[in-house]
This record gives sequence, structure tokens and C-alpha cells, in this order.
Amino acid sequence: MRQNPVDRSIGESQHPGRGTSRACRVGGVLLAGAILAGTSLGVQAEDLPQLFQRVSKSVVVVRAKGRDLTVQSGSSALVKFNEIGSGVLASIDGKVLTAAHVVQIADEITVEFVGGETVTARVLASEVKADVALLQVSRVPTGISPAHLGDSSTIQVGEQVFIVGAPYGLAHTLTVGHVSGRHKPNTIYAELPLAEFIQTDAAINQGNSGGPMFNMQGEVVGIVSHIISKSGGYEGLGFVVSSNMARQLMLERRPFWTGVTWFQATGDLAAYLNLPQPFGLLVEEVAKGSPAEAVGLRPSRAVAKLEGKDVPLGGDIVLSAMGIKLEDETSFQRVRERWRQLRSGEEMTFSVFRAGRIIELKGRIR
Repeated sequence: MRQNPVDRSIGESQHPGRGTSRACRVGGVLLAGAILAGTSLGVQAEDLPQLFQRVSKSVVVVRAKGRDLTVQSGSSALVKFNEIGSGVLASIDGKVLTAAHVVQIADEITVEFVGGETVTARVLASEVKADVALLQVSRVPTGISPAHLGDSSTIQVGEQVFIVGAPYGLAHTLTVGHVSGRHKPNTIYAELPLAEFIQTDAAINQGNSGGPMFNMQGEVVGIVSHIISKSGGYEGLGFVVSSNMARQLMLERRPFWTGVTWFQATGDLAAYLNLPQPFGLLVEEVAKGSPAEAVGLRPSRAVAKLEGKDVPLGGDIVLSAMGIKLEDETSFQRVRERWRQLRSGEEMTFSVFRAGRIIELKGRIR
């Protein structure tokens, strides 16, 4: 039961990444201004077809396979999913930016480059609260160069932008629009509080998630996250995570990927579950080969409707992690900060509530 709120119609907001199963100002001296902006006069003169030809090779199709606990015909079931999203090559050594909801609990990930060459990939970092993730591909095909991450703070409402991605799996599709708005973190969607969003009317559909939005200098200024829609299709309200935020979270801070999704148990729910404390984290799904699986966290096995919400049940409920007792969202943020500092060979620890007993879990990061 992947809690991707922008995929659910009840939220009227959708992640455009599900598969079928689920500017630059030139001021003063022109040449100096162009250099400071990280571009050139020749690049500025490019028209859209030229820009597309130049930058599209850095855009990839991301395919993820995994298992999802969901409700079908009134009962819970663990079903396989095939996720299709997009991404952009961000470094010459094979780091790819994409959307967290595409890969967070994937058991297998492949990345397809222009021309159809496909390579395997793994998650290096993921921040579900900003919907951005970083992949490492096994190799970069010859002749493929990374995109240039631009400074998204300079982009203005009304500026023309374009998106390249794989809507409905149609690789390297171009859509064009304008910047419609800018939104600071924690102002658009409660479940994505860390994301700084740029709003656009460039068409975004399923499969575009994780793909790049470019300015008219061919620089990446955002990573596609979601749309807001009443119909389920595109209605002109698209949101991308700013490139500055993606750079900060993925390339500078590099948050730790657990390979797990959580559901908060507080208030009456904590009481219904007989938790020995008023706050805990229900383990929803766990990705194969992830640190969470290595430690031994058990995912949920059923979904129940409680107070109008789908609640995952039957899995571990985390009471503390890294020696920090979970008392509220703030304490969980402290845990996340500790995880961010972990390095290969260091230990993860959990105290979980399992079948009425408190159990200690430990495991070392690979």
C-alpha cells in the first residue's frame, strides 16, 4: 500500500509516474553576463528543436519492479507492480536524478538510455518528503553526457520551459509550457513538506515522474513530481521539485535510503494497536536488497479500513531507532538525520513491536 498521495484520486493530486499496473540575464558586458550565467551566446540563440536534440540524450526511462500491498475486491493482497518513470543523468559517473515515489520500494530497477540501451541501477539516496531520489547506473553508454543543473532561483513566472520524459512509456517525448508559480517548502502538500515546487502548465502525464524540466538555455531547473487533477488526467497544474532543492538534497546532503515506507500510528490508532507508547511507525513495504530488509524489518500483510483510512497491519511497528525513542514527527526527523550520517559497515538499530512483544533488531550497512 504505497502511500503516494498524489496518485490517489481522493487527494485529487497524482504522481505522473505509475505504470499500467499501477532565465539567464545578460547585463553589462554581454559576453561576461553569458559566462556568469553558465551559458553562451550561441546557446542562447538555439531554438527549441536544437535544444531538444542537445539535451534529450541525458534523459532516461526508469523502470521499477516491486510488490505492493493493496486492497482488491474487499481483501488485502500483495501484488506485483511495474512502475514507469523518467530521470536525467546528472553526472558523468552515472548518477541519475528521478522521483522518489518511482523507486522507493522497488526490488529491481533498470534505466533505458536514448536508442534503447538498458542498464541496471540501484538507489543511492531517496527523500520521500521531497519526492526526489538518486540512482547509480551500472554504466553509462558511450556518447551520453550528463545534463547541466541550472540555478532554479533565477527562473521567473511566465518564463518558457520544456519537459522531456516518457509519458505512458513513450520515451523522449517533449512538452512545452511556462512557469505558472513558485511555492516554498511545506506550502503545497503536507506529505511533501521538504519540496520547493515550481508550478508549470507544460503537459505532464503518467511516466513523466522524475523527468527533467529545462529552461530555454537547456539547463535542468526541476524534477517532475506530480499533478493536481480532478479527472485523473492532465489539467494544467504540474509541479516539479526545483533543481536547487534536488541538488542540495541528493548531491550535497545525500539522505540515506532505507527501502521502506511508513505509516504513522498516533492517537486512537496507537491505542487500538496496544502500543506501549503514543507514537510508532507501521512498516508498510520493504524493498528487496534494501537496508531495511537486511536489518530484518517485516512489512505489513494486510490492509484494514479504520476511520476512513487504509491502515497497513501485520508488520513491525517501530518504537525507536538508532537509540532515539519515537515520540512524534520531530523525533523521527532526528532518526532520519542519524541515518543520513551512516556509512558502509556502520550499524542500524530498531526496537519494534511485533506480535505483542518488543524485539530489538540490528544490522550493518553494506
